[in-house]
Amino acid sequence: MLRVLTNSPTRPLRIYAPLVPRNFRLKSQSTSNQPTSWRKDADVDQPNLIENPFTRSTLFTLDFFKRLAKISLMGIFALGITGCTVFEGVHMWVENVELACDQDSEVRRWEWDHEAEKWSGGELGGTDPALGFKGRHAVRSAWIAENWGTGSGAIVIRSNTSSGRGSQGAGSLNVIEARLEVAQNFMALAISIAENKISYGKLRPQTMGELLARYASILERMGTRDALLQARARYERVWTGLPARGTNAARVALKLGDLEYRLGDFEDALAWWTRTLSLTQGTQPVDLSAPRLTQTVPSSPSAQRTLASTLVSLSAYYSTTGHLKQAQQLQESGLDLLRSIPSPSRISTASPPQALHSLFLLHRSSLLSIHLAEVLYALRAAPEQSIQWLTRAAESSERVALALAGLPFTHPDAPGSTIPHPPASEASLVPVYMKSNAMRKPAKGLLRDARRTAAEAWNLMGILKEGEKDGGAERALECYERALGWAGVAADRSGGIGEPGEGTPEAEWKVLWNNYVRVREATRKQAEKR
Repeated sequence: MLRVLTNSPTRPLRIYAPLVPRNFRLKSQSTSNQPTSWRKDADVDQPNLIENPFTRSTLFTLDFFKRLAKISLMGIFALGITGCTVFEGVHMWVENVELACDQDSEVRRWEWDHEAEKWSGGELGGTDPALGFKGRHAVRSAWIAENWGTGSGAIVIRSNTSSGRGSQGAGSLNVIEARLEVAQNFMALAISIAENKISYGKLRPQTMGELLARYASILERMGTRDALLQARARYERVWTGLPARGTNAARVALKLGDLEYRLGDFEDALAWWTRTLSLTQGTQPVDLSAPRLTQTVPSSPSAQRTLASTLVSLSAYYSTTGHLKQAQQLQESGLDLLRSIPSPSRISTASPPQALHSLFLLHRSSLLSIHLAEVLYALRAAPEQSIQWLTRAAESSERVALALAGLPFTHPDAPGSTIPHPPASEASLVPVYMKSNAMRKPAKGLLRDARRTAAEAWNLMGILKEGEKDGGAERALECYERALGWAGVAADRSGGIGEPGEGTPEAEWKVLWNNYVRVREATRKQAEKR
């Protein structure tokens, strides 16, 4: 038995590596299929690094958020740089373009640069460098808010100008445009900065007066009683800093007179208007409560425009306070004075600044004509006299509106006839005025006022012609249709309700529309009876 065992073939002894789970394989193992030699001290010489799936997921997540934070910071930095660049670019545009002084010689000859808005930069335009970074940005921000708006047509129910002492009456609300509220806040900040810098003597002498005038103008447009009171206080500060003569003083006196009239202080208003007449005509006021109008025409174009506006304010005061005889005398003398001012034979041959000056005086004449027509009617004069003055006012206002829009005075389908041009309530201002910083705002305001004046003149003519016999209703309807055309609608649209045009208040539009609808229904009934 032993021999048998010893003679049997022997098999070689194989030593197998210890079994290790797949999830715990060593990183030090080779990627080849060859078995790894085993040593007793392997765990001492080579550390075993175990790859855990939870560790790998955590590292990946941390790395992702690290890269995300880096990209986010880079994006925020890029957006910040872009935003600052755009912000400063807009301010530089306003500083060097929108607030630039008009250098045209004709503009300076007709003194439109004297009436241009100055935002502390004076004759050089722009803003005063002495205001510093914050002050200059506040002034430009006020201009941007006033002219470009705040991004929406929102309104403010209660303004920072409200005193909180119930000056508006119990239960009243102050409804103000948001752009004006934002603009006055920025101007208040700029004035506060300017007052702190006055002691250093770096500001221009005119800077504070220009800032106060712009602030008062914004407050005046807000229209609430508190805002008007603050505007008056600012204009009074401007008045104290001006010399006792000159066109600038005359314009400030006119502003103060108009503010006093709106606030109901008629005696103070009359005193300021008397000062304005004296400053523009070069006379010495004798009695501030009794303005004296002479037939002296000022040589300064700016003084002529200020004088014409003062005549309109005085005419409105006398007409609305029961001084009808004084109103009639002032209106007739004022119309004679304005007609004596030289004007070009044809508007098309005059330079744009001269044409705008003549159109301004013509429009103020049309306002005096409307006032005179109303006064004559109140004095029991024949209706034909009032209709005559209203016709002149309507024709003059239409000529002003058509000239500013670059349209012919006669009907485009009959250029050689006397048929007037149809109402053009949506025509835009000619580009020559839109491109001028000094004339843009006066021209836009004159175009708006001329349309409203034409509509008012035709509306009053319609009221007077309703009482006429033999077709008075038909003639009144034609007047109302033309009034609506200038107020916002060129013709009645079937089945639709008209809407007021730009610059026409809702209250005025309702009066015009109600008159038109009433007479239209009356004429239809008369036609049915026939």
